Amino acid sequence: MWDYTDKVKEHFLNPRNVGEIVDADAVGEVGSLACGDALKLFIKLDEKKERIVDAKFQTFGCGSAIASSSALTEMVKGKTLDEALQVTNQQIADFLGGLPEEKMHCSVMGQEALEVAIAKYRGVDAPVHGHDHEAMEGELVCKCFGLTDVFLKKVIASNKLHTAEQVTHFTKAGGACGGCIPRIKELIAEVMGEEKKAVATQRPSKLTNLKKMQLIQETLENEIRPQLWADGGDLELIDIDGATVQVAFRKACAGCASSGHTAKFVQEKLREMVSEDIVVQEVQG
Repeated sequence: MWDYTDKVKEHFLNPRNVGEIVDADAVGEVGSLACGDALKLFIKLDEKKERIVDAKFQTFGCGSAIASSSALTEMVKGKTLDEALQVTNQQIADFLGGLPEEKMHCSVMGQEALEVAIAKYRGVDAPVHGHDHEAMEGELVCKCFGLTDVFLKKVIASNKLHTAEQVTHFTKAGGACGGCIPRIKELIAEVMGEEKKAVATQRPSKLTNLKKMQLIQETLENEIRPQLWADGGDLELIDIDGATVQVAFRKACAGCASSGHTAKFVQEKLREMVSEDIVVQEVQG
């Protein structure tokens, strides 16, 4: 049984903005009844066509789909279209106090519907999701849910996914027959490789001690700890002495037989994103 927050339950039992806007300025539809989830989003703009004054939805899906759709409509009201496009699926989940990872695809669906609605309003090619894979950009990867490599790589990159299981939770890809799991793993490796190349070109060639310390802390918080959290672990920064970074592992990582491998992973990530001379030391306490 999934552990839902009180806010998820509230938006499921008392969803906001359910219904249809007859004279909507923009409408976005994503999903498929065959997949088990479908969402239709309606947007109404003010007289100047600058800001969203109303948003409603119709959805077929689970409690998380209803709650995510309800949250999305509340979040976009009062925003310009450009501001609304900045709303991510993670922000939708955060608005609800978090979603079980197995239900994150519901927040992704809301983000997709918003993108489609705004693209159609602006008269540009709308992102196509769902089973209409002939109209989708890229190579079809998941035949069961009609998802391409372009779409999956976008979700992997934007949500920093590192396992095929996470990709399934966020998109459903691989959740039926499982035949596309090997290809999903390849896509993850491709995204990680692209990120490494991008970081390598952006990494400063010379750092002051203060800047190095700041980058180490930012990398630990934004890149490393989220990956440890996904496996129930964590770490704490103990000290930074020149190029030596001392960390203590917490939760599932504490006392783990593979903590040496985890320390090596942390070291490689810091060398990749901060400086090649960094050495990570695990300490107890």
